[in-house]
Amino acid sequence: MSFTETCQRIVRDPLLSPAQKNHALALAAENALPYPELPPAVAEALAQGFLCDMFEGHAPYKPRYVLPDYGKFLSQGSAWLELAPPKDFDEALDALRILYHHVPSVTGMPVWLGRLDHLLLPFVGELDDETLHRKLKGFWIYLDRVLPDAFMHVNIGPDDNRLCRLILRIDGELKQVAPNLTLFHYPVQTPDNLLMLAVQNIASCSKPHIANYPLHSNTFDQRGFGIVSCYNALPQAGGANTLVRLSLKRVAEQAHGIDDFMGCLLPHYCRLASQLIGARAAFLHQESGFFDSFLVQEGLIDEDRFVPMFGIYGMAEAVNLLMDKENLPERYGHDEEANQLGYCISAQLSRHVTETPQVHAWGGRALLHSQGGLSVDRGVTPGVRIPYGQEPDPASHVLALAPHHGFYHSGISEILTLDPTIRQNPQALLQLCKGALAIGMREFTANVADSDLVRVTGYMIRKSDVARFATEGSRLQTTCLGAEASELTAIRQRAPRVVGREATLCDY
Repeated sequence: MSFTETCQRIVRDPLLSPAQKNHALALAAENALPYPELPPAVAEALAQGFLCDMFEGHAPYKPRYVLPDYGKFLSQGSAWLELAPPKDFDEALDALRILYHHVPSVTGMPVWLGRLDHLLLPFVGELDDETLHRKLKGFWIYLDRVLPDAFMHVNIGPDDNRLCRLILRIDGELKQVAPNLTLFHYPVQTPDNLLMLAVQNIASCSKPHIANYPLHSNTFDQRGFGIVSCYNALPQAGGANTLVRLSLKRVAEQAHGIDDFMGCLLPHYCRLASQLIGARAAFLHQESGFFDSFLVQEGLIDEDRFVPMFGIYGMAEAVNLLMDKENLPERYGHDEEANQLGYCISAQLSRHVTETPQVHAWGGRALLHSQGGLSVDRGVTPGVRIPYGQEPDPASHVLALAPHHGFYHSGISEILTLDPTIRQNPQALLQLCKGALAIGMREFTANVADSDLVRVTGYMIRKSDVARFATEGSRLQTTCLGAEASELTAIRQRAPRVVGREATLCDY
């Protein structure tokens, strides 16, 4: 399809809003430009599906993810936006509303809205809880209606505070797709009764994520980090300049066996992925002019705090293919020998990433990422997850995958699909969550099988919105992705499991 035909198809699409058409037309125009110059082997690997650039565009002119220092913004205001520092709660909310419209990302929306409880606590003053509830609820509705993208992410915790509890209360009341929500959990700061509020919300609306705060914070420095988009951990006042992913399944398909995969093919394609990262990051930093923006000039972001994400997916298929080629019966997620091979692959990927310098990278290296999948993925499982419909019981699921989590510093997540009976036993979900974090999981997430609001890969959709999408479209930017994933991937085959052995996690 020619560029003109593509644009005509977009502008005539009856299911897209004008804003959605604007975004699609902009991406089409970007993709009409030449791709950054690539070595022939990298271009070939990209064309053959070994590598994927996540459809970021041929000429990246904005980072994939941006995490401004919102605290600094609230303390100093912005000359460029002609905003004085806010003096009260209402002014702080208004200031954030304004800045969000000037924070870019690959989605066209901000993917990080900050550690919101900590940002707003200095402005609470004498306001009582019901007044705060009313103001925050209006803000929550604004985010969903004006910035309707489920990759937008609010962080709260790990300490117990009024705003943290109010945000959980509001999220449970509204059950909105946007914004996504992560509660930081730190055993010495996060009381069980706060965590119980969070798991009760998970049971009713699949939010929030529960993030292992000490594990994440050990990756980053004193300036802090944020959980953005699906579940990605990145430096505050920076972000991710690009995300490139490697299909472990495609590499395994070419391998003669485990030794060939580990010793020859995986190192080869890892090198090509790092070269693709370098080419895309170089264009953004050297040619796009993005780092001349007011966000840099006013100290809200620092060019040196952006880092590439080295993503992988299809671990399950890669392991199972390699077991088949060695005439071994074990299956990923269920058998120890297959699981151990997966851990070895993660360890080798981690060594490559930590030993490969990147010019445009915080810390001089990319960060390894278990990529949550795209809506167009067929026959391949996101990241290191267990294939849909093949999940074991929740405790076994967690035990099989937890050893991977130490390697994936920029994000890794599972999605446990639980039987609705969990609503009658939230204590079991609490224990499962605490046990998972205690054995080294970076993130804990779950869906309840009969919930309307569910997690797809890391973003949220309403199943009712997806059902109407083909005839009505959607005001929510991510519904189209969920609809596509429902048709092309196996997400509807997730098997609901009963939490029955959660206490056994304490034995590990």
